[in-house]
Amino acid sequence: MSEVAPRIVVWNENVHESRGDATVIGHYPDGMHAVIAAALHELLPGAEVGTATLQEPEHGLTAERLAQTDVLFWWGHAAHDEVADEVVERVVDAVHAGMGLVVLHSGHYSKPFKRLMGTTCSLKWRNDGQDRELVWAIAPDHPIAQGVPHPIVIDQQEMYGEFFDIPRADEEVFLSTFTGGEVFRSGVAYRRGLGRVFYFSPGDQEYPVYHHPDVQRVLANAAQWAAPVSERRELTADPHPRGWFTTDGAGTQGV
Repeated sequence: MSEVAPRIVVWNENVHESRGDATVIGHYPDGMHAVIAAALHELLPGAEVGTATLQEPEHGLTAERLAQTDVLFWWGHAAHDEVADEVVERVVDAVHAGMGLVVLHSGHYSKPFKRLMGTTCSLKWRNDGQDRELVWAIAPDHPIAQGVPHPIVIDQQEMYGEFFDIPRADEEVFLSTFTGGEVFRSGVAYRRGLGRVFYFSPGDQEYPVYHHPDVQRVLANAAQWAAPVSERRELTADPHPRGWFTTDGAGTQGV
């Protein structure tokens, strides 16, 4: 994981909160992004943690802000189609250049995640308030799984189940099981270009999941794991002269 405290932006479409959904407001009076940002600030001393929402100009994700963001968290659900394609391309380009992206819960259907995965990202779901989720660390030595119990117990949560149409993960970190017997790849990690992407499914808006200390620890771990490990740069197709690897910085033959 990165040894430098990352610069983080927590993005939330903020639709359920802004339209006054009583259940969501009851759990997150200042929005889910505020709770997530506060947890990251507490667990990652020295980290710069800000927020952005769909309703802001350019959704709060200007080119300048993304250039100063090491890790972007993304929560979306009811307004995926309202995210401007220009902003989506900006986010995807930033990931390819080395920015980390942590996609949460129904963000699996977000435009940036679908673009980076290249699949439908569809899944099975049920939300009747009767499911308990157990989040099992199937890669217990992975940095994102450090410091969390096995399993994480979430007493009430929306069920997500297989088949989950995502490409084979570079690393599968968590697997969830539910009261109805379903299983789900709830924590998967990818590398895209120079950037790292982590998807973590627990966190439906109708339940206080982001107040759960073990969930908060996973998110903090994910922020550190996803942070750039080298200087961000655009990947381009560059011409290379023959023998470039045998010359010194002055362009003369080395020995």
